[in-house]
Amino acid sequence: MTIHVEGIVAIVVFYLVILFVGIWAAWKNKNSGVGDGGDRSESIMVGGRDIGLFVGVFTMTATWVGGGYINGTAEYVYLPDYGLAWAQAPFGYALSLVLGGLFFAKPMRSRGYVTMLDPFQQLYGKRMGGLLFIPAVMGEIFWSAAILSALGATLSVIVDININMSVMISALIAIFYTLVGGLYSVAYTDVVQLFCIFVGLWISVPFALSNPAVSDITVTAKEAIYQSPWLGKIDPADKWLWADNFCLLMLGGIPWQVYFQRVLSASSATYAQVLSFLAAFGCLVMAVPSVLIGAIGASTDWNQTSYGALPPKDKDESDMILPIVLQHLCPSYVSFFGLGAVSAAVMSSADSSILSASSMFARNIYQLAFRQSASDREIVWVMRLTIFVFGALATAMALLTGTVYGLWYLSSDLVYVIVFPQLLSVLFVKGTNTYGSVAAYVFGLLLRIGGGEPYLKLPPFIYYPGWVTQEKIHRLTGEVEYFVQQRFPFKTMSMVASFLANVAFSYLTKYLFESGTLSHKYDFLDAVISKHSKEIMDKTTLVSHDNIILSEIAPVKQALGASLAGTFMNREVLSDDDVSSPEDFKTENEAFKAQ
Repeated sequence: MTIHVEGIVAIVVFYLVILFVGIWAAWKNKNSGVGDGGDRSESIMVGGRDIGLFVGVFTMTATWVGGGYINGTAEYVYLPDYGLAWAQAPFGYALSLVLGGLFFAKPMRSRGYVTMLDPFQQLYGKRMGGLLFIPAVMGEIFWSAAILSALGATLSVIVDININMSVMISALIAIFYTLVGGLYSVAYTDVVQLFCIFVGLWISVPFALSNPAVSDITVTAKEAIYQSPWLGKIDPADKWLWADNFCLLMLGGIPWQVYFQRVLSASSATYAQVLSFLAAFGCLVMAVPSVLIGAIGASTDWNQTSYGALPPKDKDESDMILPIVLQHLCPSYVSFFGLGAVSAAVMSSADSSILSASSMFARNIYQLAFRQSASDREIVWVMRLTIFVFGALATAMALLTGTVYGLWYLSSDLVYVIVFPQLLSVLFVKGTNTYGSVAAYVFGLLLRIGGGEPYLKLPPFIYYPGWVTQEKIHRLTGEVEYFVQQRFPFKTMSMVASFLANVAFSYLTKYLFESGTLSHKYDFLDAVISKHSKEIMDKTTLVSHDNIILSEIAPVKQALGASLAGTFMNREVLSDDDVSSPEDFKTENEAFKAQ
């Protein structure tokens, strides 16, 4: 095995920079958000709600721009059967941030929530919050595992080092500074992460474009020279599949804790919206070098390079086209600089998912569901323990399982199909309750799992209209694999069905109990009659400290008419019920307890 000393040095330097910035951010902000009665645990989760514009824009952009984003975009542009037409992530995630800023950032930040699961536990109860925690945390852990897995493969391509060692070292560094600094370390390392990606890739692109083995990418965009044009096309038979995947990115990119931890850390609700809009632009800008590298890979005569006669697509290495272009089409010093930047960025992008998972567990499962009397110090230690546990779990999955990408694809689908319609209902639909939420969960889960998942070799038991049997030939082994492709937009259909089930079952149970058709004793979830039971989190539990700007805790003014707003806006969550300050929250709660 050949060890490339220059590559090792470049990676070590970039890793040390990331580690230094993470520790410095933790030291610099060690007392932020803790004064004036603030909690240390909340400071770790949402950074004391004082993340400024500069750092905020970078960390919000880094919600989706990381190793998977730049590698995946380059891969799809390069793949002959896909091309730029199927590289949906840049526009999909950009629109996701725009929609999040327009409709979700303000109500979530205005109410002073700490995690994305808070409104679910407030309206649907702690048990339903625990159920919704499952797809949310699965998505975060599998995403981290997929990132670490891609990092190991990338490093092995360029510097020819042991994959297991590189993955473990990367994970340990990310876990260490996240343990020390929480969201502050994550946010400040995001600044370095995006700078590394931008500079590292843009330095490499001109050298790759000028390589003699690379044809003019403006010509190969429309003409087949070494493979089909890299602009790609959408066949009429695949238009619904394309739309389904795009909606998954655009709408399914909203209900993630990694996004809302940035929203909830902003210094104001308006700031959270502005950060979302600016980050959407940042997503598009950061995708440009990846698109160019994918186009360069599709325009290269690989027989003229040190890579060999067979192109990456014929070796089943399309997913590593970005590091392959860096290594074989750029001078060694340029490729190592680009690799160091990209590997540091990939490593850094795993930290926010690990922090998100531990935040949801410590607050919504451990504190609100089991130990509401837990001290702040206890919650901090639970967070630190779960950061280590979830980080170790993601690392083990990256090393031991070959289906980590399939697991992430399925879990991200479940976030879209289950969590997104629940978030819509809890924020914007008046009158939904726990019974509707349970029904929506079951409907969404069955309809999505029923469609199967080829990446996990999970066969479907629901065959939607337009399904076809496809074959996949493994180039190296010649093995032929058959799988069912669902061309019907069943993911989006499952999401809509889940949303409608929530509304329908909520109103049905409300009518049955309030009309006396069903006895009150059958309201075993305490969702209709016993609305203010212990099962439902009250506002004092969710917002326990006077560390939120009072103007932001006031009701969110909607631009809708009164009748329309009353129908579609869930005032049980958005309005303050004539309560305008944390002191009033306490008064209201004390009065309730006295009853």
